[in-house]
Amino acid sequence: MAEDRLEEIHRNNVLLTRTGPGTPGGALLRRYWQPVALARDIGPQGDPVPIRIMGEDLVLFRDDQGRVGLLGIKCAHRCADLSYGRVEDGGLRCVYHGWLYDVSGRCLEQPAEIDGGRARDEVRQKAYPTHEAAGAIFAYMGPGEPPEFPAYAPIVAPEPYRIVGRWHIDCNYLQGNEGNIDPVHTSYLHRYDSAKAETKAARSSQELFQTDIAPKLSIESTRFGLRIYSERKSRDPAKKILRVTNFLMPNSSAIMGGEGNLGRGGYSVHWHVPIDDTSHWRFEFRFHSKRPLDRETARRYDLEKLPGDYPKRSKANRYLQDRQSMREGSYLGMGRVFPVHDVFVTESQGPIHEHADEHLAASDIAIVRARRQMLDAIREVEAGRDPVGVVRKAAENDFRDLLVLSEEVGANIDPKVLCKELEQENIYALEPAVVGEVERAR
Repeated sequence: MAEDRLEEIHRNNVLLTRTGPGTPGGALLRRYWQPVALARDIGPQGDPVPIRIMGEDLVLFRDDQGRVGLLGIKCAHRCADLSYGRVEDGGLRCVYHGWLYDVSGRCLEQPAEIDGGRARDEVRQKAYPTHEAAGAIFAYMGPGEPPEFPAYAPIVAPEPYRIVGRWHIDCNYLQGNEGNIDPVHTSYLHRYDSAKAETKAARSSQELFQTDIAPKLSIESTRFGLRIYSERKSRDPAKKILRVTNFLMPNSSAIMGGEGNLGRGGYSVHWHVPIDDTSHWRFEFRFHSKRPLDRETARRYDLEKLPGDYPKRSKANRYLQDRQSMREGSYLGMGRVFPVHDVFVTESQGPIHEHADEHLAASDIAIVRARRQMLDAIREVEAGRDPVGVVRKAAENDFRDLLVLSEEVGANIDPKVLCKELEQENIYALEPAVVGEVERAR
């Protein structure tokens, strides 16, 4: 029986972690809009750039009318690489024989053929719909009509209210995202000497995470995935620390990062998008509706990166762990940039983490439920139905109920009741004064 159970765990692991064309997990991820690049990746004249997403080699470009195209990288004619093509005449032209494709994959010209290619209308280059938002390029790589583009506050808010970033991570996307829905690790992995915190709010947050290292956890299913409640004791016995985070189907999370120090009204979306099965991009969309974000944090993140958003710290240099600093009070010895910690620990699990090797505990309740939710969604897709989190009606594309909290509340407050009350408010309504404050800071 134990061997049968391990074999089932392994089969499910394969379903969840393999995302290439034709795989059940890949079919699931392709039912949702996915960020595939940053807008700055495209050259100043719309220059094409090769990208790889979920095991597919593609070319991204902006045509001479400003439209973004995402095409299969091999020309439909003789399979030359279109990333070396010319952006002109309403599309992307292959330099081998001049075939020209628009952003929908339609072949506009076959100049070396009779009458410019009498059969050119029969040729279709692989093409995916795109949507540009929050400084990123999103694509829908599934069948049929794309769903509504998800109106999460951090990706529909204008630039003064949000910051976008990205990290390249050398491991499977699933273990990257599961770190986001693990509330306990914040008391350990991200620990540092609170006396060295830059702000009073950050110092208080560190102290609280270290005071109560075993929070009470509970979860509930939502229309977009899971809501995760974490309750910690406060120094004041009449109060407690409530943290609410979310698993967003199928490969992202809504969590509280440094913007939590600014008070209620902000959160971050971390989107883990497979490049292939052993590497992925972590796109970060940080947002606050009421106060300007700390842009210095983004600059500190950039100091930890090489060109192309590759981390400076890697397995090859043992993540530059400083053992001397650990003896002097640093917990991890890898600085205080939290994404660096996340990159290290998820890569350390291996290229594709094998679930059969785990010994899960009660604190892994959200991870267990999220995997189950994804497996159920794979079956929904196989049955021809939309999985959880896919929105087809504009009226349902309102995510003010996507609540992320990190605050002190009364000890007797029921977090589920509180969230129901907050769902009736729009705590993410934009404060116009933020725009002026951001401009003045520049």
